This record gives sequence, C-alpha cells and structure tokens, in this order.
Amino acid sequence: MTSVSLSITPANNHFHQNPTNNNNNFPSSSSKSAISFPNSTSVSISVSSKGQGRLCALPEVGDVFSEKPPTPILDTIETPMHLKNLTQKELKQLADDLRSELSYIRNETQKSVKASMSVVELTIAIHRVFSAPMDKILWDVGEQTYAHKILTGRRSAMQTLRQKNGISGYTCRSESEFDPFGAGHGCNSISAGLGLAVARDIKGKRERIVAVISNESTMAGQLYEAMSNAGYIDSDMIVILNDSRQSLHPKLEEAPKTPINALSSAFSKLQSSKLFRKYREAAKGLTKRIGKGMYEWAAKVDEYARGMMGPLGSTLYEELGLYYIGPVDGHNIDDLICVLNQVASLDSTGPVLVHVITKEDKEVRDENQIKILNKYKEDPYDSDPQPSSRSKTYSDRFAEALTMEAQLDKDIMVVHAGMGMEPPLKLFQEQFPDRLFDVGMAEQHAVTFSAGLSCGGLKPFCIIPSTFLQRAYDQVVHDVDRQKIPVRFVIPCAGLVGSDGPTNCGAFDITYMSCLPNMIVMAPSDEVELANMVATASCIDDRPVCFRYPRGAIVRSNSSICHGVPIEIGKGRVLVEGKDIALLGYGSMVQNCLRAQSLLSELGIYVTVADARFCKPLDIKLVRQLCENHAFLITVEEGSIGGFGSHVAQFITLDGRLDGSIKWRPIVLPDNYVEQASPMEQLSLAGLTGHHIAATALSLLGRTREALLLMR
Repeated sequence: MTSVSLSITPANNHFHQNPTNNNNNFPSSSSKSAISFPNSTSVSISVSSKGQGRLCALPEVGDVFSEKPPTPILDTIETPMHLKNLTQKELKQLADDLRSELSYIRNETQKSVKASMSVVELTIAIHRVFSAPMDKILWDVGEQTYAHKILTGRRSAMQTLRQKNGISGYTCRSESEFDPFGAGHGCNSISAGLGLAVARDIKGKRERIVAVISNESTMAGQLYEAMSNAGYIDSDMIVILNDSRQSLHPKLEEAPKTPINALSSAFSKLQSSKLFRKYREAAKGLTKRIGKGMYEWAAKVDEYARGMMGPLGSTLYEELGLYYIGPVDGHNIDDLICVLNQVASLDSTGPVLVHVITKEDKEVRDENQIKILNKYKEDPYDSDPQPSSRSKTYSDRFAEALTMEAQLDKDIMVVHAGMGMEPPLKLFQEQFPDRLFDVGMAEQHAVTFSAGLSCGGLKPFCIIPSTFLQRAYDQVVHDVDRQKIPVRFVIPCAGLVGSDGPTNCGAFDITYMSCLPNMIVMAPSDEVELANMVATASCIDDRPVCFRYPRGAIVRSNSSICHGVPIEIGKGRVLVEGKDIALLGYGSMVQNCLRAQSLLSELGIYVTVADARFCKPLDIKLVRQLCENHAFLITVEEGSIGGFGSHVAQFITLDGRLDGSIKWRPIVLPDNYVEQASPMEQLSLAGLTGHHIAATALSLLGRTREALLLMR
C-alpha cells in the first residue's frame, strides 16, 4: 500500500436557505466535495493494490471522524438526469451506494434513516423514469426523502440534516426546486398533487405528477378524501403507495404477507402495459354500446378478476376511482422501472395507484460495504439499548403516573393518535392491553372516538401531540367542548421541538384550547406537577380538560415516583417571594423564570416567581396579589400570541389594574416559525431563556446596560 499526502483549502460546508435561489445554495455533490473538513488543512489518501482509496482527514485535537464507505457510482451523480445514462447493473450498484451514504449520514447526524432506506430503489426508479423538476414528485412523509435529497444536489449538505441553518428533515420548497410541495404531517401529497394536475390541465402543460404515500398515511382521512376527488375529476396523476408493513390489513401483526413472486410481477407488468389498457378501454366502450346491464356485469368481472390477483383491500382504490397496479417488488429496480415507464407512457388514463412492497430493514448487498457499515447498523431511534442510562423524560413520567392512576381506576382508557406511539406508553399497554387504542394518523377519529367512550361511562385520556391535535380542532370544538363531554386531552411535544423544527412544533395549543368556553387548560411546571395533573384530570367528570408538557428531560431527575394528588381547579402557587418584580410562568417556562430569578438575585434584585398552573380558569386571586405587591409583572409562556398572557391581560385590563401603577410585559414565542436547531438554540432564538427573561426584567427597571451585558 502506498500513501499520498496533499494540502487542501479548508471547506465551508455551512448551508443557508435562500428562497430566491433554490438550486445554487448547495455545494456540488461530486466526489471532490462529498466530504468537507472545516477544521483540517490536510488529507491523506491511502491507496490499496485494488485501486480503492480511503479518504481520511487529519483532524485537529478533539475532532471525531469515521470511515466513509466508497460510493463510486453515487460520486458521479450530480443531478437526477445522470441516472438516465446508467446501466441496470450500475443502477443496482447505485442503490448500494445510497444505502452506504444513508448509513454514514445516520452515524454522523444520529438521525433515523430507516424510512429512507426502504425506498432507495423506488427513489432511483422514479428519478430514472421521470424528469424532475419539470415532472413534479411529491412525498407524503419527510423521513422517506433523504435518498431523494441526495440525488437532487444536496448530498454534501446532508451532514447538516435537521441542524440549525441545515437541511430540512422534510421536503421544502425554499430548499430546492426538486421539492414542489412541503411534506408536513403526512397525507397531503395526493391533495396537492391533484391540485397541480388540474392546474396543468387548465394551463395546457404536459408535466407528470407523482405522489408517493406511505403505509402510515393510509390511516388518515384526507388521503381518502383526495383519492375520491381524484377519481371524480379524473385528471392524470400517479400515486405510489410505499407499503412497508402490509398496511392494507387492519391488524399489522396478523396481516398475511402480500405475495411478491413471478406471477404477481408478471400481472403488474400486464396491468400497466399500454396494450392491456387499450384493450380494457375498448372493452368498456363496447359493453357500454351493448347496454348498461352488460357494462355493469363486465365491470364486476373485471374488478373480481383483478381483486383475485391483488392483495386484500386492493379493490378499495378501484372503488375510489384509481386504477390499481400491483403489488410490485419495491427492491427490484428492473420491475419498478418497467412498470413506471409503462404508466408514464399512458395518456388520458386518469389517476393510477402503483402498490409497491418494501422492507424497512433493507441493507446494502456488497460484502465489503457491509463490513464497513456493521458498526452503524443499529439505528439509535429503533430502541434504547440501555434504558436505565437514558435521561428520564416527561413522557416517561406521564406514562408512569397514568399507569398508577389506571391501577386504581378501571374506567381509565387511552386513545393515542399521531405519527407513532411514544415508547413510554408501552408501559401502560403492557399492563392494560385492552385499555389502549392506537389509531395512527387519524386524529379527528381519535377525538370523537374518545367522546364516545366518555359518553359510555369511561374516562378516556386522548393523547395527541400538540402539532397533530391541530388537525382535529373541529372535533374538539363540536364533538367535545360544545357538548361539555369530559375528554382528557394530553398534549405532549408542546412548545419548541428542536431538530423537528416548525413542522412538529407545538406553538398554538394554549391559544386554540384556551379560547373554548368549557375547556379547562393547565400545564405542569415539573414532573411532580405532571403527576398531580394526571390525577386532577381523572377526577374531572363534568367538562373537558387538557394539559400540555414539553419534549425533553424532566427537571428533578432524582425525584421518586409517587401517586399524583389532585389540584384545586384554577389554583396557582407562589414559589419564590420577592418585592421588586413578579414573574408569572406557565408550564415548563416556570423553570426558566426560576433561572432568571437566580441571575437577578446576584444583582440585588428580589423577584417573585409564581407558577400559574392554569390558563383557564385563571387564578385571579393570585394575579391580583402579584399586581398589588409589585410594580412590574412579566408573564412567560412557550406558546404563540393569544395564549396565557392574553388571558392575564384580559383580566387585569377589565379589573382596572392597568389603570394604576402596574406595568405588564408578556414573553411569548415570536410571531414567526422558529426553524430547526438544538433546543437551547431555539429557546435563545425565541427569547425564552433565563437570560432573556432576566434581561426583560432589567429593562423594565431601567437598567438597560446591565440587560445588554447579561445577553452577551
């Protein structure tokens, strides 16, 4: 083996979003810039006798690096157009290269890539057959798009995935012209794709529209609304169902394996062929001429024959108006390209659904790459190898508190909706398997289902993350609050959520829940209060109630697990007594108020810190006390404008407090979407850290210079 050393200019791999220039803000994805070393000035390349080199940085002290697998075919791909010239053998090698790259990204960023691993061949086939960005490719779930991002000019920026100023974890229109529509909470791609298809038809254009949906999306109602409308409008578009868990069956663990064999492959190719489609259309026209009875009989025969060959539930899509093709092996590039080519060549055929079967645990085929990647194979998001070493989270303590409450009350039920059930809830599921219902991405159903359980004499805890509860707001209003049905809404992931950015941020729940006339709205300041609020919610049986808690570690990591004690409704508490200024915190922001109090005490400022506990009903006695005993009142919440601070302002205005000497200032989330970053970076961007709160207090006291010094 020989060794060569050379000097290079330090690379700058920092990524900035630029809405005005969608395609030029990414470094080239060629082999020369696949890796950058911002802290290094030299690189050594070791070349073996086989001609395969290994690129290594010579890092400065403290740098950590890992061996990058060779990706010879991927290194030649700068745009999807380069896939058009690859041979079938090279396309298969490209699939292995992409999996190697995804595994490397997983190791570097500690982000899950399992969903993207399952669609590597499908992504390659789509970009081989269609011509993006002219053809519009829409993805339903952001986690499936990493291979798509790599192939569309963003490879060298992928190590910034979900980081501040880095690559988004979802499709993003301002990030690339290859992302025609943003992927939010799933199930939106067919609706958006149909809109694009109708706009294309009206404007007389010819681009093709491809919407990729996942098995998780098939739980959501919007998807079927869109399919039904697509069948009615009959515009040309292609829907690809990536089915990685045989999700057409209602119980996944009992679902039969969807057959993928030579017969199903041949039948899928026949279904998608131009000759078969023309023959089918001609037969439909002929039977229509013979008479309505013959046409209906022939349609039933066609549906029965195609249903016999397809998997369970496949005729559902036919009933909605989509021409079903499948199942297709999602890891057979040849079959995928053949079927998609034939589908793409058809004109004026209306919406088509191609059912693709994939495996989420698909790994690379090349033995040399497998050896390199073995140490990266475990996905840090799959499971916690050492639960005891992981920091306890609010979700952990909530699951423990709810399980303890359910042991005493057999009427307690759990209804969960959203993108996958949180692991801590498995504690409840293991003890009470018949009392937990996970309905997937069907938030609207979850709310009304919970209302029905409550009307039947049970005590449902409806657990929906803040950002997903937005989908079901109409049901919250009309099916729960208007009827005063005691559903207990549990709202995890409230507030800022770090690397998940604005897509999963729970900014609005305080505002949209507290404006409802019958809703009790509360938030715990720590895990002990969380257990108390679980017990409180269990006791309320005459109206709906909700409480929120943040994503992340608990405050008192050494506190013992104890049964919650019900709190008096609408009763806050004072944690620290002072005389100069009052901080009234709501929920997790109480902890940052305490940090601000500690900073201010060092400057000789004596601060009162109060925990509001309730946004509605508001503890008006506590608010009056704070206004009477202090010249300044600051309310702090991790929510949007119109939430807790607005309720305080409403009361003190009507109570005449603002007519006197009290000065009030609200601290809330800014009136914009806080982009992805680390949790602390987001809090700093939002102005919600202890330092920001302390600086606001100093400014109110006229000590502006000290406030500026505190923020340095």
